[in-house]
Amino acid sequence: MLIAGFDAGQTSTRCRVSRWDGQAWIIHGEGRGPGVSHLAAAHARERFLHAIRCSAAEALGPAQSPELDAAVVGASGIEQGTGLQASACELLAEALQLPLERVDVTGDECTALRGAFPDGDGIVIISGTGMICTGRNREGQEHRCGGWGWRLDGAGSTFDLGHQGLQLSVAMADGRLPDHQLRRDLWQQLSCDSAAQVKALVVKPDCDAARIAALAPTVVDCAAAGLAEAETIVTRSASALARCTGTVAGVLGMDRPNLVGHGGGLTHLHHFRQAVERAVRQELGDVTWVDATGDACHGALTIGKELSLRRR
Repeated sequence: MLIAGFDAGQTSTRCRVSRWDGQAWIIHGEGRGPGVSHLAAAHARERFLHAIRCSAAEALGPAQSPELDAAVVGASGIEQGTGLQASACELLAEALQLPLERVDVTGDECTALRGAFPDGDGIVIISGTGMICTGRNREGQEHRCGGWGWRLDGAGSTFDLGHQGLQLSVAMADGRLPDHQLRRDLWQQLSCDSAAQVKALVVKPDCDAARIAALAPTVVDCAAAGLAEAETIVTRSASALARCTGTVAGVLGMDRPNLVGHGGGLTHLHHFRQAVERAVRQELGDVTWVDATGDACHGALTIGKELSLRRR
C-alpha cells in the first residue's frame, strides 16, 4: 500500500510518500510546501490546499504518479470529532482527489506520538510555543493532557515562560520587585522603553503567542544565572508539564513509561529541560527518556497504514 504522510506546520509542510510492504516502509519520495494556518483564519482553505498539493507533487514525482491508498495530515489546532476536523478531511480529499474514507487529518500531537512510538507504548511531552502531553498504552488506548490553547492552558510552554517573565518585568518597573537586567533585556527584545509601552504592545493583533514565546530563552538564562524570581517561573512551568505527564500515565495505567520530549522548550532550553526532568522524577519516579523512533511524517504514515488496513 502507498501512503502519504504530512506534517503541516505554520512555516512549512512536509510530505513523505512511502510503501508498506508488510514488514517495513520503503520511501517513494519526500517533498516540501508552504505552511498552513488555522482553518478558521482568512484564506486558510486556499493555503491548506496549496500546501498539500505542492508537497505531495514533489514527493510523488513527475507525471504518471502512482495512486495513493491513503493520506494523513498532522496539523496543529485539529481536535478529534469536531467540524474543523471534518472540513480538513474534505479539503485533503479534494487536494489529492481521494475518497473521503481514505484520508484523515488529526492534531500534530497525534502524529508526533505515533512517530515516536509507532508500535509500542510511551508518552510524548511537547513544549514549544504551546504545550501538550499525550500518551498511548500497550492496549492502544490514548489520552492527552493540556494543549487547550494559550488563552486557556499554556502552562509548561515557552509562551508560558515568556509571559511570566513579562509579568515579572512590569512588577520590577513599578517597584514591587527590585529592578534587574531581565527587565531591560525583555523590553529591548520588544523595543519598549516603559511599562506603558509594554501594556500597549501586548494588546496589538500582531503580538501573538509566538512573539511572547520568543522571550523564553531570556527568562531561562536569567534563572540559570541565579535570579530567584526567574527560577521560580522555570520551576512552576516545569511542574505543570510534570503534572500533565503524571495524569496521562495515571489515566492509561502506565508504570515507569518511556518519554520523548519535543519542542524548543525541551530541545533548546537546557536549564528548563533539567527542571522538567527533575519534576517528572518527583511525579512518576524513575522514567526513561528515549529518542523518538520516527518523526511526525512517520506517525502520519503509521496512522494511514492502519486506516488502509481497516478498510480491507
